[in-house]
Amino acid sequence: METAEPIQDVAHLGHVEILTPKPRESLRFFIDILGMEAVHRQDSSVYLRGWGDYAAYTLKLTASPRAGLGHVAWRAVSPRALERRALALEASGRGQGWSEGDFGHGRAYQFQDPDGHPMEIYYQQQKYRAPEGLRSALKNQPMKYLGRGVGVNRLDHVNLLCREVTPNREFFQRELGFKLRERLIFRGGGEEVAAWISVTPLVHDIAYVRDATGAGGRLHHVAFWMDNREDILRAADLLMENGIFIEAGPAKHSVTQAFYLYLYEPGGNRIELFSGGYLIFAPDWEPVSWNEVERGRGVYWGGTLPESFRTYGTPEASSAVVEPEPVAVFDPE
Repeated sequence: METAEPIQDVAHLGHVEILTPKPRESLRFFIDILGMEAVHRQDSSVYLRGWGDYAAYTLKLTASPRAGLGHVAWRAVSPRALERRALALEASGRGQGWSEGDFGHGRAYQFQDPDGHPMEIYYQQQKYRAPEGLRSALKNQPMKYLGRGVGVNRLDHVNLLCREVTPNREFFQRELGFKLRERLIFRGGGEEVAAWISVTPLVHDIAYVRDATGAGGRLHHVAFWMDNREDILRAADLLMENGIFIEAGPAKHSVTQAFYLYLYEPGGNRIELFSGGYLIFAPDWEPVSWNEVERGRGVYWGGTLPESFRTYGTPEASSAVVEPEPVAVFDPE
């Protein structure tokens, strides 16, 4: 029987918005410690980018009473692809309607995944044009490497906590054309407790992990790409010297083969510095399934991930709401 052609309407992860109750401290962290560049400020948000990002921005940092996810944004491959996905998302019952866009991109169709995480898809996007002082000598680089702080290259992926993995994974496959790359299935009841999926050759553009607290709609982490392991080892030294809490790593994951380092930014959101991994080009890739015995402790070289890696996310499941600062929360340039 002939199978349907795969959906190829989504190009890549566009940007992620995270919320912070400590906007000034978080902004200083992303600029001075991670080495990102602030390109725009609007109301209670600042828009940032890594030196290797080609879009105007990839991280939107917004002041909020609690830490957590603002939204995840995906870029379509064309205006027609955007319209097709909007119709499909509307028919799925998960659609939230159109917005007129935001800084750096045009109109967007907003939706939620089955767990309630806010998302959008858009096509029109502003490319980054470096000002004179930030232009690279290499014409194929969006800006020069400044060597400030950690110096993250680009946005890589997002990891979301959810009540049930399978409905979210199937939603992304069915409505957006994502492909399952790896997953973790418990042996006893066969429950899928984690899934790594992508529309690009990356081993994952987004991952879903079952929330051990039973909460829904939480953020596990946002990941930024580093060119090599040595960059992450250097980052670990910089983080320690600046009093930034390192939760796990540097080490190597069994799943995805990534060399990683997990930390908390001042607002409480978990950030991953990510390198290595592998690329997938085969159209008939066979998903890799692990069980809890095969996965072991999750760390390829031994050791183990801390209990907080299973239970901590933002917003915290039992955290008290902190009163927000006034709207003018970010220091002027």
